Amino acid sequence: MSESSSPRRARRLAGTARRLNRSPKLLDAARRTREWALGSQQIDHGLSSVRGRPADVAFRQLAALRAEEPGVAGELGAAILQSWQRLAEAQGRGRGEVDVVVLFTDLVSFSEWALEAGDELAVELLREVGEAIEPPILSRRGEVVKRLGDGLMAVFRDASSATEAAFEARDRVALVNLDGHRPQLRTGIHLGRPRKVGRDYLGVDVNIAARLAESAQPDEVLVSERTLRALDPGSVSARRRQFRAPGAPPDLIAHAVRRA
Repeated sequence: MSESSSPRRARRLAGTARRLNRSPKLLDAARRTREWALGSQQIDHGLSSVRGRPADVAFRQLAALRAEEPGVAGELGAAILQSWQRLAEAQGRGRGEVDVVVLFTDLVSFSEWALEAGDELAVELLREVGEAIEPPILSRRGEVVKRLGDGLMAVFRDASSATEAAFEARDRVALVNLDGHRPQLRTGIHLGRPRKVGRDYLGVDVNIAARLAESAQPDEVLVSERTLRALDPGSVSARRRQFRAPGAPPDLIAHAVRRA
């Protein structure tokens, strides 16, 4: 083999690797596999650098890599880091130091409606829903961590504030009427100790809240057992529900709550 053929071969191999890394089918398969096995925990590319532990640095570097050039390699890296986080939490490490109430919201059947309604109406609906959801959160000293398409993630200092915000947000969304379409909100709430990295929160407690939201019925507020125990017994009525979801503990017990 000539010396000149070696660089050409290396370039061809590198080009093939880049194409495979960007393959939509492979990327979708890698992402679906990771979410099925570990949950759909998000890695925010806007994380700050205030924490210097190796895992925090790794999360930030991976987030930056995925933001610049999403690909199969990034998904595999995310799977490795999530697995490490899961193991650390199982051993009592890697969790936060204070209780945080995590809330997720989701619009029921938004994607199907948006496909028929078109981009313009979809964007307008998200704007109106955001205006309905965010004031109840902010007025109770909650913090909107991130907006996730047709939903959002917020955190609170106590379970009562989070639950009351969820009830009011649901009622306000029910008043939205866009071209005859009335959106329905579903909400999941979990009290835990997620690990804060920059502006984001990571860990199994975040996954639990997200899975609760995904499992909630239209107009339903679904809370974890620990969240329910932190609420005033006279403030809500609760109906127990047990379910299984990727990224959540198999023995997780949930409760659909309503105002008493």
